[in-house]
Amino acid sequence: MGDGVSEVIRWSAFSCVVVPVVLLWYGTSLPGATGTALGLAAVTGVCRILLRQSERGAARLRGEERAPHRGRHHRTGTGAHRGGRRPGGATPVD
Repeated sequence: MGDGVSEVIRWSAFSCVVVPVVLLWYGTSLPGATGTALGLAAVTGVCRILLRQSERGAARLRGEERAPHRGRHHRTGTGAHRGGRRPGGATPVD
């Protein structure tokens, strides 16, 4: 994972620990703080999965941009092209 993504995940994991402690400190019940911790952990897990998929997609796009397409309709390089219009060669005959 990228540096920015890793940092976001670390801060999210840190909040999964700190938030329930602060809630307990201010008098929230243990089940309430536990539920909050589990909810934050679930959101963090889903965000991590989505960030990984996003990075893979971006890497795939960068790879496709570097490699030229050499298919039937995506010819690269110079030279004579097939088809198309030729000046003076396709005039109608009366």
